[in-house]
This record gives sequence, C-alpha cells and structure tokens, in this order.
Amino acid sequence: MSRKTEADAVAETRQLLSNCGLRTTAARLAVMHWLQEAHSPATHAEIASSLVPLGFDKATVLRNLTDLVEAGLVTRKELGDHVWRFELRDNSHPQGCEHPHFICVDCGSVTCLHAFEISKAAMKSVTEIGRMTEILIRGHCQLCQ
Repeated sequence: MSRKTEADAVAETRQLLSNCGLRTTAARLAVMHWLQEAHSPATHAEIASSLVPLGFDKATVLRNLTDLVEAGLVTRKELGDHVWRFELRDNSHPQGCEHPHFICVDCGSVTCLHAFEISKAAMKSVTEIGRMTEILIRGHCQLCQ
C-alpha cells in the first residue's frame, strides 16, 4: 500500500473545501493543514503563532477558522475557560456530539479522548434527561499531579 503524498493530502483538502462551497486559498489550506497535524483542540492564538511567521495575519487566520466552522469542517468549543478552541470535525461521531476532552485544571492542557466510550446504561440515563452534545472531564494531567 502506498503512503499518501503531501500533494495527495493537499488535493484531498482542496476537494473537501470545494465540496463545502469554500474557495481554496493559501491561508485556508495552511489553517486546514495546521489543524490536520494538531493532536488536540487549539486556540486561535496557538494557530496564529505558527502561521503568522509564514505570512498570514491573525485576522486572516480567524476569518478562515470562522469560515471552516460555518462550513462544518471544524468545530469551535469553549471548555470552561472562556477560550475558543478549534479542531477538525470528527466524523466518526454523530453530528452535534463530539469526542470527549480532558482538560487539566492546573495548566489548561487539553487532550482528546477518542477511545472513550460511554456505556449503554449511562447513555440511556442521559437521554432521559436530554441530548448530550459534549463530554468534558476535568482533572490533573500527569505533568501537574
């Protein structure tokens, strides 16, 4: 099996953007590439700090993040600390319910919990209350405990 080349990845991203009705711009490709490489949700400041040295200004990065959220390719979440974080939409979960996150109450680091599963009994009790849209677990990360 052949490995996907960088050109293949760019072509896939271009097609994804096109399918959502978005123009393919250098800034939009840069933001998408940054998010594809990220291992956890990131703030606008974190993304911009990497992309500004490449010639993209902070406002352009934010505009593109907003466009990608509106197109449904990226999710924007606030994890209780009044800071918006962005990540690629995880299509393995139903629309409106993303994978859980762990946030360290000391350092603020965020970790995606892709393998976290909630039992059927727990889901049943949740659905009796309402519709779950997010699971957020707070605690102390390995570095802070």
